[in-house]
Amino acid sequence: MIMNRQELRQVTVVMVTHHSAHCLALQNDLLAHCPNIIISDNASNDGTPEQAKALWPHATVLAHPNNLGFGAANNRALAWVTTPFAFLLNPDCAITPEALLALLDAAHDMPDAALIAPPLLGAKGKPELNYRWPKTQWDSKGAGAEGPTCVGFVCGAAMLFRVANFAPVGFFDETFFLYYEDDDLCLRLFNAKLPMLLVPDVVAIHSSRGSVKGKVPLKSEYVRGYHHAQSKLIFENKHGTLKLALKQRRRLLFSTTVALFFRVLLLSPKRLARMWGRWRGLLDWEPAHGH
Repeated sequence: MIMNRQELRQVTVVMVTHHSAHCLALQNDLLAHCPNIIISDNASNDGTPEQAKALWPHATVLAHPNNLGFGAANNRALAWVTTPFAFLLNPDCAITPEALLALLDAAHDMPDAALIAPPLLGAKGKPELNYRWPKTQWDSKGAGAEGPTCVGFVCGAAMLFRVANFAPVGFFDETFFLYYEDDDLCLRLFNAKLPMLLVPDVVAIHSSRGSVKGKVPLKSEYVRGYHHAQSKLIFENKHGTLKLALKQRRRLLFSTTVALFFRVLLLSPKRLARMWGRWRGLLDWEPAHGH
């Protein structure tokens, strides 16, 4: 029983879905208590929008006719948010109402923070290192955070936004279709000196790569590989240099070509589809010469 339901009126839960009907029951423990919900659905073919509306009749369901990508679908939902906070949650990431309230308490304790996040545990309870310093600064090393800690990056699977604090930087760069949009957003916050707070006493359970099923799973693996490769190079081109992005592309094309050969020998269809998508993504990438 949630004793402080009134506090949850301050936050809108935003969830981007794509062939995610199998995840919705997992979310009911949280969303049944949340008065403000926006589901931003990227052209699911498994009845996700209809099932979401049936489970949470008070939710706003944005059913996009095409797959807009992760960042763009979040941006469409964030445009509807009228509460001070927005909690972005992946369909394959579970958190309790009490944990969300604890994140809100941390946000009230640190009003300068733009983003507040929990650490993630994998489905088997193993910690996922979902926070670090920006990749452009140095590689983070050492033990996990033991208390509330300012960080330079948190994974986009579970993030509480104080919406007003994003005014100087905006939300997601829609150049990133999938992957690295959270790296880009966090780096812009970091450069703008807008704090990002990790709250280690609160945890979320993340079934990584579990949010998309769809009717053609090999196609989903191909799409993951394709956009991961594209976004990696887009990030390097935007925040590094074109010369380094082109060098990275050559190196990745070589390593991916070798890996493809071994995936064929090992008869691993899912990994082969992902690697083939990665190879095509590297080949198709066109640099943005303006950066």
